[in-house]
Amino acid sequence: MSIPVEGQKDQLINNLERVRNDLIDAATSLSSDKRDEVFLGVWNVQHLIAHLIGWDHTNIRAAKDVLADQLPQFYAHHDRDWRTYNAELVAKYLQDNWDGLLSAAADSHHQLMAFLREIPAEEFDRDRGIRFRGWKVTIARLLQAEAEDEATHAKQVTDFRQRIEGQVQHRDGPVG
Repeated sequence: MSIPVEGQKDQLINNLERVRNDLIDAATSLSSDKRDEVFLGVWNVQHLIAHLIGWDHTNIRAAKDVLADQLPQFYAHHDRDWRTYNAELVAKYLQDNWDGLLSAAADSHHQLMAFLREIPAEEFDRDRGIRFRGWKVTIARLLQAEAEDEATHAKQVTDFRQRIEGQVQHRDGPVG
């Protein structure tokens, strides 16, 4: 039995909210001294949060582009793992103030969610003939990719925290 388009839209939005909450929870579980520690390539958790803010704004623009039957503008920046574009987003949205960074992330995500809720459900998976390297580009696919990326990052942050805790427990002996 297939899910009605409105239900699919709700599932996608709910999933985006869930994975973002998981990622923010993982990030805020790190001690303040570990937020500056690089654990993901050249990124620390603050870089990761700035990356989220940038992709929230990118996805708003991308959805508008798709609704206008255009390839989203960010595809012009495609390279391996979006490294150059991600670096630009981090440089643009990074803040030194942790609380300010979290507030900006909450605000950008709220803007994205509010914008998505305004889009009619049938537009999410509508094939408008937009392709990138043979792949069909839809709002739903863009957002599914974002949710997968954030779930991956949440796991990376959680794994980082567990490594730190394991090192502390090993160094100090078993806790109990």
